[in-house]
Amino acid sequence: MPQIPEKVHELTVGQLAARSGAAVSALHFYESKGLISSRRTAGNQRRYSRDALRRVAFIRAAQRVGIPLATIGEALAELPEGRTPTREDWARLSEAWRSELDERIQQLNRLRDHLTDCIGCGCLSLNTCVLSNPDDVYGEQRGAGSRLLVERREHREQQTPRRRR
Repeated sequence: MPQIPEKVHELTVGQLAARSGAAVSALHFYESKGLISSRRTAGNQRRYSRDALRRVAFIRAAQRVGIPLATIGEALAELPEGRTPTREDWARLSEAWRSELDERIQQLNRLRDHLTDCIGCGCLSLNTCVLSNPDDVYGEQRGAGSRLLVERREHREQQTPRRRR
């Protein structure tokens, strides 16, 4: 990993990519989403402050554990004056994210446990199907079966006058 001299206070996008392990395109994407920021030189080149390294590390660590970028962005926006997250910030935020991750793990466990029930059934309205239609209100009202498409077609035909030949 290339070292950046202490006297260098700003990084090019290439230096930031090399140091953070993030692709240049990812850094541009993070910037477009407001997760990191840069200034432009007279030659219109991006320059990132050294603390962008910590922000990128924070973003990538949160992504690795499954936190969506929108949630990461909300967390970074809560920091005073857009400052770089500290170890204490990570501890506080990760604690808040823990329940979200626990819920997602439980959901994935339920999906895994019901996977064999649904393979090959072909029916989107099974009462026990938690994969293809977990909140099947329509199926509860009208019974199991794939009649929704047929009913839509019939409704459309009633609404559209037939052409005479």
